[in-house]
Amino acid sequence: MARSDPRIIAPRTWSQNTRRLSNKLIKMGAPHTLAINCASETTASKTNSHMPRLHSDRRSASTCISSRSRALLSQQTPAILWSGLRQSCPFESLSWHIRQFLSDQLVARKFAPSAAARDVVLKQPYPDLAWIQAFFDFETDTGIGSGVFRLVPTADGTWKAFTVYTNLEDLKGFPEKTGLNREFLPNHGKWKDQRAQERAYADRDPEVIIIGGGQSGLDVAARLKLLGVDALIVEQQDRIGNQWRYRYEALCLHDPVWYDHLPYMPYESAFSIPLAGRTDPRPSQFPSVMASVYASTEGREHNMTLSAALADWLEYYAEAMELNVWTSTTATRVEQTKDGKWVVAVSKAGGPERTFHVDHVILALGFGGGVPRMPTYPNQDEFQGQILHSTQHKTGRDHIGKKVVIVGAATSAHDIAADYADHGVDVTLYQRSPTYIMTTKEGMPRLFKDTYWEGAGPTDVADRVHTSMPILMVKELHKRLTAEIAEADKEILEGLKKVGFKYYFGDDGSGFLYLAQTRGGGYYLDVGTSKKIINGQIKLKGDSPLAGFTKTGLKFEDGSELQADVVLFATGFAGAAQAIRKLVGDEIAGKLGPVWDLDEQGEQRGAWRWLGMPNLWFMMGNLSMCRFHSKHLALQIKAKQEGVYGTRYAP
Repeated sequence: MARSDPRIIAPRTWSQNTRRLSNKLIKMGAPHTLAINCASETTASKTNSHMPRLHSDRRSASTCISSRSRALLSQQTPAILWSGLRQSCPFESLSWHIRQFLSDQLVARKFAPSAAARDVVLKQPYPDLAWIQAFFDFETDTGIGSGVFRLVPTADGTWKAFTVYTNLEDLKGFPEKTGLNREFLPNHGKWKDQRAQERAYADRDPEVIIIGGGQSGLDVAARLKLLGVDALIVEQQDRIGNQWRYRYEALCLHDPVWYDHLPYMPYESAFSIPLAGRTDPRPSQFPSVMASVYASTEGREHNMTLSAALADWLEYYAEAMELNVWTSTTATRVEQTKDGKWVVAVSKAGGPERTFHVDHVILALGFGGGVPRMPTYPNQDEFQGQILHSTQHKTGRDHIGKKVVIVGAATSAHDIAADYADHGVDVTLYQRSPTYIMTTKEGMPRLFKDTYWEGAGPTDVADRVHTSMPILMVKELHKRLTAEIAEADKEILEGLKKVGFKYYFGDDGSGFLYLAQTRGGGYYLDVGTSKKIINGQIKLKGDSPLAGFTKTGLKFEDGSELQADVVLFATGFAGAAQAIRKLVGDEIAGKLGPVWDLDEQGEQRGAWRWLGMPNLWFMMGNLSMCRFHSKHLALQIKAKQEGVYGTRYAP
């Protein structure tokens, strides 16, 4: 690693403990890259004006370094990157694969970082932990990219990169049709007929079929459209958004709204609502439209999105982005032909079956494939009451005057239990295993204040910063953060403990995000239900394993019983494999890899990337993941369609 200029020094507050911890960070994980192999050449020139940028006037004592130091670091960027890439993370840039590269696996090739770093900031989350973070731009023969690197000081005074992350932004010669690349010619009243013809597919097949019209399907369709790839979404519901619209009424996102924007059209871009004489469009200015303003018991407000509002927003998004969607349409068969094309048969309500021949199929089936996980217990068929899954629940009003037992203790269980309690229903939460609890009041600002928060900067920049830190390293860093959040939530957690609620702090004490990226559950981000459990509005059972049903309720292994008129299973979803197999059959399903959780390098499995067969893809994730990674999937498809994909790196 090149020795740093002596004029770029750590602040005096950086003790030897800081440098020892920096050395630990370097050893914790290899540099992280989201890399795309771009081996084919085009004649288009590099254009970096569209790269996401931080606000140039943003200043903070904890995040900024002097302009002189920033200039010196910028001058050293090529040496830092080339030395770091060759010694710490030499990689064959890029690889059409989301992965981490270890120092003994790759050789730098066809990678040209620009001459200067940009958006250089000092990050010091704790007195004994700090690093310099900066962006850089680069190009390969086929692609234009950006990157994020982090430097830490070592005990001998040198600086080393402990993460280097690359992200493909565009393909040369095939820019997105945004800004000055949009169509400027007038339409002269032909738009309505043209849109009807585009959607009908009466005389053509699309290049891509997307099965599923939730946020994942819509996001990747929007990305493909702006890359000039013809894509059709087939959605079995009769309206876009019904996946959210017909879930239980109490459902809302527990994320801050800044985390949940859609590609090209953040919530605030569609509305300009005057406030105090201004037309400054922000999520906080239209809570009745998109954001539910939740008042916590401490009186603070949190911006979250109601499920019904999100459903309408997704429907609006599909229309505003002019996406081609067939609703009330079910994909019945997906097969691959000998020439590598895909045959997709769809059944549209009120019409004959249609068979498409397409280049790519994207399965956008939702987390867990949308298949509810429904446990069975002894004597279940003898129960005289009603058995439901959380996907079948609508409102607590449906069971007023009944005794309800909810099996499960994560997000849906808490939301539904609170809804029942608000309607005066006798409700008991049966907890089978510990749950991670974090209040949104204390947890969300600590997790997202530097990225997805009011005034934190553009979401596009936040996506790159957030994703540039390897998941396994985030796990280590979040152990301290999780303990800090728990201390702030001490009153709530102690109250839960007193009433017998079982909680823990996630895998190895790493908290919420790692659980989301592995299990996809096992947590509750508290917006008030915990206090209902503490004060007895929601009863609790969790002292014995469930043995089975009786005619009038549930029986447990310790001999205790619960009377119930309704037993509701808030037990999540079965996983994507079952839904995939139903569509593609056993032969193709047997060739595919798993979806979700982490691979051996700590990257997400299966989603947005190579699934196991050419041109068959799986698209999924929360709103933030779908927004960011839909671009990566769309770029892979566009590169294949234009013949510039080259060879995918495979270890």
